[in-house]
Amino acid sequence: MFKNLLFKTGLAIWLPLLVLTGCGEESVEDVPNQMKKIYTWKMVTTWPKNFPGLGTIANELAENIETMSGGQLKIKVYAAGELVPAMQVFDAVKGGAAEMGHSASYYWKGKIPAAQFFTSLPFGMNAQETNAWFYYGGGIELWHEIYKPFGLLAYPGGNTGVQMAGWFKKEINSLNDLQGLKMRIPGMGAEVMSELGVVPVQLPGGEVFSSMQSGAIDAADWVGPYNDEAFGLHKTAPYYYMTGWQEPGAAVEFIVNEKAFKQLPEHLQKMVEVAFEAANARMLALYTAENKQSLHSLINKGVNIKKFPDDVIAAMQTANKKVIARLLAEDEQTQKIFKSYRDFLLKVRDYHDLTEFDYYNNRRAMDWEIQPANE
Repeated sequence: MFKNLLFKTGLAIWLPLLVLTGCGEESVEDVPNQMKKIYTWKMVTTWPKNFPGLGTIANELAENIETMSGGQLKIKVYAAGELVPAMQVFDAVKGGAAEMGHSASYYWKGKIPAAQFFTSLPFGMNAQETNAWFYYGGGIELWHEIYKPFGLLAYPGGNTGVQMAGWFKKEINSLNDLQGLKMRIPGMGAEVMSELGVVPVQLPGGEVFSSMQSGAIDAADWVGPYNDEAFGLHKTAPYYYMTGWQEPGAAVEFIVNEKAFKQLPEHLQKMVEVAFEAANARMLALYTAENKQSLHSLINKGVNIKKFPDDVIAAMQTANKKVIARLLAEDEQTQKIFKSYRDFLLKVRDYHDLTEFDYYNNRRAMDWEIQPANE
């Protein structure tokens, strides 16, 4: 009789778990919490597999969430082309083919013109300022607002810091040298360059090297020394222009299917959001550390570091104002986001002009050649 009771009790405990497992949701080993589920997500990315920084941060996030959740939330990362093409991350997460993605919002400007404000604006905020706007200036709330009609949530997913302006096969000594130039450049920077006579070309990162090597494009903006050296772009063009006027603080994003997110228990939702914040901070630190190493390496390989002439920069600034004005006239949503962005930028710029900018000038005068003092 006792054995029968034990058998029936066992069935009462384990049968629901077997049913859940059959539905693709496994249980954890804690019997008193037998209805606790294991969630398995897919994350699609715009980056080549295990690509330094952009790709490895996505992998690290997945590992951290699985560890912190005790295996309750498992995330499988797919590089560009493994599950969906690089430029279909948004649609894949929106449609539920994947629960989340790692990409850059300016790739979706054709769907949401205002989305590019959440990657970077030419001559806009740097990484430190952008993160401040996201977390304390209402940026994330506005981001959620424009993605909500698509059933998506968006969070900061890392930042490369100030980028380089790109690789060029010929020197740019005047505006005439830009005429007809075919350049891989995304976001609002592409529209600015178009105003100056450049022919912008939209390419995922994995196609930049081959396109430069074949002559399909004459110039390319990718990221900065760390990623550019990894792609071997120094083998395709002799001139490396600074600095990243087009992306002074390029933020990437984690996008999440809102329905899938809300199906998670509250503690996992919070865990995911905190993990996003950690990944966002670590990526900027990684790029700061690695860019300095790769820059010295590129210089040692004979790369020519160049700077655009002042009149070219001035023309870019004028074109940038024209592009933004046109965008504001075409899209009311952009007007709201631009006001928030600009108001935050102007205030933080005033503070940083008094602090960061002045400090950098003072630091430059310190040579740091210091020897131990004699006792």
